Amino acid sequence: MRAVIALLALLATPSLYAASCPDWLDVDKRRLHDKEQVNLCQLTAGRPALIVNTASNCGYTPQFKQLEQLHKTYGDKLVIIGFPSDDFFQEEDEEAKTAEVCYRNYGVSFTMLAPVSVRGSDADPIFKALADQGGSPKWNFYKYLVDGSGKLVDYWAPTTKPDDEDIVKEINKLVSEG
Repeated sequence: MRAVIALLALLATPSLYAASCPDWLDVDKRRLHDKEQVNLCQLTAGRPALIVNTASNCGYTPQFKQLEQLHKTYGDKLVIIGFPSDDFFQEEDEEAKTAEVCYRNYGVSFTMLAPVSVRGSDADPIFKALADQGGSPKWNFYKYLVDGSGKLVDYWAPTTKPDDEDIVKEINKLVSEG
């Protein structure tokens, strides 16, 4: 019986998904205002993910509320990852202040990572890969939905709220397939 339990635990581990994880997701990133690193292949573990470039001082910053609600609604069926960026000059200079906006002001409990560049020649490789598959962010709060294998399903500009019916419809398709 112990052998069966151990086998089931092994099969449930995210590391098994690493073999099918695309190179652009097979990276370690630092959590926002933390020393802890997270491997994005292990974090997503073959599940769909909604990747968002965020900013603390943007007119779209209240979208953190809808992103958090999606996180609570879908639980472990959908991974939400926020990447703060100052590419559009609306992010705090200090990570501690960014963390305060996310965690204290908006109650974010989904994964927020350390700030990155999301466009141009300095863009983080994740956003370069997303741009290659679809398009690069033209502003804060672009939302990229990728399937469990890391393929871009669709992406939306900041004017489309995270709980928009088009986004929810695509998420529902992905989570029902998995």
